[in-house]
Amino acid sequence: MFHDMQYTTSLDTPLDLLIIGGGPTGLAIAIEAEKAQLNYLVIEKGVLVNSIFRFPANMTFFSTSLNLEIGGVPFISHLDKPTRREALEYYRRLLESYQLKVKLYEPVLVMERNAEGVYEVKTTKGCYPARHVAIATGFYDIPRLMNVPGEDLPKVKHFYDEAHPYVGQRVLVVGAANSACDVALETYYKGAQVTMCIREGGIYEKVKYWIRPNIENRIKEGGIQAFFNSTVKEIRSQEVVLNTPDGEVMLENDFVLAMTGYQPDFAFLEKLGIQFNGDEQRTPVMNPKLLNQTCRAFIWQAWCRLDWIRASCSLRIRGIMGR
Repeated sequence: MFHDMQYTTSLDTPLDLLIIGGGPTGLAIAIEAEKAQLNYLVIEKGVLVNSIFRFPANMTFFSTSLNLEIGGVPFISHLDKPTRREALEYYRRLLESYQLKVKLYEPVLVMERNAEGVYEVKTTKGCYPARHVAIATGFYDIPRLMNVPGEDLPKVKHFYDEAHPYVGQRVLVVGAANSACDVALETYYKGAQVTMCIREGGIYEKVKYWIRPNIENRIKEGGIQAFFNSTVKEIRSQEVVLNTPDGEVMLENDFVLAMTGYQPDFAFLEKLGIQFNGDEQRTPVMNPKLLNQTCRAFIWQAWCRLDWIRASCSLRIRGIMGR
């Protein structure tokens, strides 16, 4: 049985590798480090696979279980596409099977590099020296805000859980990608009066093929009202105001489900010394040959796809070992 590590270390015995983030990518790196018998540690600010834990309670992944496997351990699910609950169980079993060295509920505060070139990573509970650092903090952390008056009201939700709280309620869903369409349909079928506010002129073109016909038909028949080419102007306790092609529209409203997407915690990453390009996606400044930060040697930003991690992780671990 896994127990949160009571890990102690001193500044004169640095870790080979410190991994910031206990999601699937962080665990994939940890598994390779375990296989290589490195002195490593995973630091996670929340629960194990914290982002997946925050997914909707009844969510089914768009990916197959095969695409979510790490560490060479099969992910067996009841159907082709696994559920959130199955994913949480899978990653928990991985943790126990490999006896990975993980500390949970320990946010990282700051990272500094000393005169010997060793990183000192300070958390809410201690300080950990490491010669190499992998940052695997993911994308599902900070919601993309609308930056409108009233967005801080309790009725506004950026993380959707389940449909039951919205039974019989007047719900505004903001967005038109997969998550927004899923939320609109699920709440509609549970008895909510659903309206969608969509910035573009139609449903997002990459919405999954099994979702698109359903949402478009519900809009066409009038079951779900949709305002296209529209944005939220203001949110009030009992209304919302939309900017539409026909002018301002005020709707009576009980809840706003803002499915506007998420982004990495750039402020946290910058505090760690990570630099970014000036493009819209704010991609990190990387050495294309070494796949690490040109400004901070030995920092590996592992916030990419799991298939890339599976292909490259053992190579990076060998680099840490000097092989």
